Amino acid sequence: MGDSNDDTHDPTTPEQREIGREMVDESTGLGSVMAHAYRGELGRVDTWRQRLDQTTTWAVTVMAAILTWAFSSPDNPHYILLIGIVVVTVFLHIEARRYRDYDVFRARVRMLQENLLATALDPSRDVERTDWRVELSQDYREPTVKVSMQEALANRLQSVYLALLSVLLVAWVFRVTAFAAREDWIETAAIARIEGLVVVAVVVAFYVALLAIALWPRERQAKGEFRKGKEGDWKDSDAKDESRNR
Repeated sequence: MGDSNDDTHDPTTPEQREIGREMVDESTGLGSVMAHAYRGELGRVDTWRQRLDQTTTWAVTVMAAILTWAFSSPDNPHYILLIGIVVVTVFLHIEARRYRDYDVFRARVRMLQENLLATALDPSRDVERTDWRVELSQDYREPTVKVSMQEALANRLQSVYLALLSVLLVAWVFRVTAFAAREDWIETAAIARIEGLVVVAVVVAFYVALLAIALWPRERQAKGEFRKGKEGDWKDSDAKDESRNR
């Protein structure tokens, strides 16, 4: 290891980029440190993944309770389902915030996997990012979130919450139509002194905004594991190698 204060040190040189080979070929102090660091980052990823799952579990539990109560009696007010939409939206916001923290540690793990472990396993290929050590070092010095709140909301909507909120919307529409078949459903949608047309307009605007957030095209900043390639590429590659060996 050279002097860290040496001004001539360039982490993008081939010798420095190929640090993965050095760690595998011979035991180094840095290799041991990076192994422990990698294990620690995996632990953080697992912890934040569990927090995401806990938020989703609570959202599903509350939604199930509200649906059960709303349809248990025709006398129960329909707006309890709208309250359920608000509550699930709060859980969406909480989970989006947690996702941003989760992505901080997942991004570090992916950085190590792509540039250190992958290069160590296959030294014939270059690293994905020539300055990955500088970026990782800077992130350890000054940790920052990697994704915007809008992207985090879009991710959680596409993964879980758009389906949950859609179920509540269908339930509310069914509640104000089928349970009051003899009345105009617009009038049935009214809440106290708020006219039904206003309530319907607010609900429609809310779901249009959700769709816009979830489906609006944007450049993705989060580090994803399963965004490239097609299913079965690995197996196809194995099959080709076996056929060649035969």
